[in-house]
Amino acid sequence: MDKNLTAFQRLLTIVDELREQCPWDKKQTLESLRYLTIEETYELADAIIDSDLSGIEEELGDLLMHMVFYARIGREKGAFDIASVLDRICDKLIKRHPHIYGDVTAETVDAVKKNWEEIKLQEGKKSVLAGVPRSLPAMVKATRVQEKAKQVGFDWENKQQVWEKVKEEIMEFEEVVDGGDRGRMQEEFGDLLFSLINYARFIDIDPEFALEKTNKEFIRRFQFLEKQAEGHSKKLSDMSLEEMEAIWQQAKTH
Repeated sequence: MDKNLTAFQRLLTIVDELREQCPWDKKQTLESLRYLTIEETYELADAIIDSDLSGIEEELGDLLMHMVFYARIGREKGAFDIASVLDRICDKLIKRHPHIYGDVTAETVDAVKKNWEEIKLQEGKKSVLAGVPRSLPAMVKATRVQEKAKQVGFDWENKQQVWEKVKEEIMEFEEVVDGGDRGRMQEEFGDLLFSLINYARFIDIDPEFALEKTNKEFIRRFQFLEKQAEGHSKKLSDMSLEEMEAIWQQAKTH
């Protein structure tokens, strides 16, 4: 047997044994596993940001175990099993890649994505945006809706147009800030963020990834600041902004 199939069968067997014998595993439901799966997904995302290949391998295993566990529970309910799950995704991939398994031509990434969205509409989706999960983080959701709108031609022609829109939104935000209307400020700030995310898409930057790298860098520098203050028996709250800024500059080259 192929080593991949052998390893997958081993996982299936272990999950079955745990479900039947382990008190914790026996108690789990689709609902109780949900938040754990979300946590594991974020752990995988952390490993990817850190370029931690060993961590990615480990977290992929954790997520794969969850998928097998869900399938086991589905089998108990008589709703689905791992075979039907795998067959369903295989059928979907074949149907949505007619340029590979049919007679459709698609020689670019954009053409592939456009075909994908058209096929989903043929399958009964009422909107191109219907497949965007409601609970996605706002920045990720903005990126996804922009990408999907692009597939049906609703997009800017070039990045300069988008940058002009960003500058326009900055001016509008400044105006409402001066006016002091918090509702308008929130609305215009959202428009500004949406435009920046759009520009990031045009220059092939993942805004979520970029912001998370900045978050991690800020945390690293701030914790360096805390450590330096502690080494001088000081509290940050007792230090002047100038003192903290001097240490912050050290952190940038530390």
